[in-house]
Amino acid sequence: MQRARDYLNALVEGTRTPGLQYIAINRSGWLLTHASGWADIGSEVPMRETTMLMAYSMSKTITAVAVLTLVAAGLVGLDDPIRRYVDAPYEPGVTVRRLLSHTAGVRSPIPLRWVHPVSEHAAFDEQAVLATILARYSTLASPPGTRYRYSNLGYWLLGAMVETAAGTPFPAYVEQAILGPLGIARTQLSYTMPDPEHLATGYLKKWSLLNLLKGFVLDRAYIDRYDGPWLRIRAHYPNGPAFGGLIGSATGFAQFLRDQLQPASKVLPAAAQAWLYERQQLNTGEQVAMTLGWHVANRDGETYYFKEGGGGGFHSLMRLYPTRGIGSVIVANATAFDVRRTLDHVDPLFFS
Repeated sequence: MQRARDYLNALVEGTRTPGLQYIAINRSGWLLTHASGWADIGSEVPMRETTMLMAYSMSKTITAVAVLTLVAAGLVGLDDPIRRYVDAPYEPGVTVRRLLSHTAGVRSPIPLRWVHPVSEHAAFDEQAVLATILARYSTLASPPGTRYRYSNLGYWLLGAMVETAAGTPFPAYVEQAILGPLGIARTQLSYTMPDPEHLATGYLKKWSLLNLLKGFVLDRAYIDRYDGPWLRIRAHYPNGPAFGGLIGSATGFAQFLRDQLQPASKVLPAAAQAWLYERQQLNTGEQVAMTLGWHVANRDGETYYFKEGGGGGFHSLMRLYPTRGIGSVIVANATAFDVRRTLDHVDPLFFS
């Protein structure tokens, strides 16, 4: 464990990121919990295990689980066209299954501008904004089932479908069907900003390509001042909680991972649990590196599942190694922090 801590501390001390959280878990509990560096550099607020950070696309696996709970309950069919539930301008081949596996052909413009200020959140009309985006991107980039094409818009549609099928707002359904049963408190995972004292500030490194290009991908309203070599990004909400709206700590995501390592999940019946880990395929029968919610990778002949998230000032990654019975999650408040390389180095320290 000390080797892992030393490596993670060195990343912070070497200014790879202002701060980070890391957790490794197995079926029984925590193997390591670690937090180091700054949650806010200018105010000298330390990164704590309880600090919450923007998870962005790491949210999508939770969205997928929410969808699968509705499928298991018979309220949604995996091969139903999305337009059965949402006013979407797409052909019947754009199904729930295809959207979950990113094989529906739905376009995915850069979502960094699909955000709104914290001050406007209470009055934000998500349905109206989604309708505008769907009208703008009403044609498919490829026929359904012909290729893998990552799509934030696809998962935004799935969130809208959850609302229709469940008859409740998407964030409320996730809390009811997933977070609540797993005992994950709102102070660990939520779609609502915590008070500033418990929310990390996101940063871009001053001397980086992302900083040079920030004006092209991020509205200048969200660009704040410099804290030494780091540029602050103002707090904001993604327009679609289903594609990237979770805010949380490594501890919150680790509780979800721990449930996935159990013989029986508390939130998914056995059949739905199997769907979550079943490799998907194109119309030709060719497999894609996706399940109905996880990306799939292989290292040294071993299959593992992962979901990464990154956006304005944050970067995160969670992994499950089923044959090892281990899960891990890292969250950092720097957009360009190399989460993949970090887990590649640290996670094997817990392999027996």
